[in-house]
Amino acid sequence: MLTKYVEAGEKVELQIVSKDAGDNPDVERRVYTSQVYEVLSEDRLEITMPMEKTKLILLPVDSEYDVYFYTEAGLLQCFARIIDRYKSNNVYILVLELISNLRKYQRREFYRFACALEMNTRPLQEEELSAIDSNHVFLTPGLPLKRSIIVDISGGGLRFISNQRYEVGSHIYCGYKLLVGGEQKEYNIVGKVLRVKELENRPGEFEHRVQYVNMNTVDREEIIKYIFDEERKTRKRNQR
Repeated sequence: MLTKYVEAGEKVELQIVSKDAGDNPDVERRVYTSQVYEVLSEDRLEITMPMEKTKLILLPVDSEYDVYFYTEAGLLQCFARIIDRYKSNNVYILVLELISNLRKYQRREFYRFACALEMNTRPLQEEELSAIDSNHVFLTPGLPLKRSIIVDISGGGLRFISNQRYEVGSHIYCGYKLLVGGEQKEYNIVGKVLRVKELENRPGEFEHRVQYVNMNTVDREEIIKYIFDEERKTRKRNQR
């Protein structure tokens, strides 16, 4: 898709999604602007080295980024790794290698990753809803839970299937585990139900779309990192 949709001269944005930039969260979330210099193959391209005012930004080799291409076909997104950098014809170049598929991307949306993950859900209690109204998250332990299955997940929300129907606009508890950085981590999150529909071929089961509420930055970045890691694993399996 690179050679089909991406052309020299088009704008590129890179945003780091791993911890390679160190412990400074401001550095990790910075967006670097560049442009396509040359498309080398379906999974490699050259871009000009980003600049800040008159200073070159020396992004390190082997660092990995969330990359956005501004093309005639619209905004495209992928994950990529810097595999080389050099100077050619007085132009400072970075060579990127794609480590996920290129896809169309809607700004202000998070990429949804298809999966099948177990999750526990329940409606929130009154005192928990009051905490949300004051911009806090308070969850009462030990209440009965319903088993659900997450079918896609993103940094902004998730879609799940359950035989329990939750009302649109209601707030629910979502508890699930993800493998992040080689370790299993439990997430206890509040979600707002945006949409509900009964599955046509499975009466009594309901698909819910949920948006996270008052999620902290650390949890959101870890979920995005989980998606990034799973995408990379999938791409490696496909290449083999």
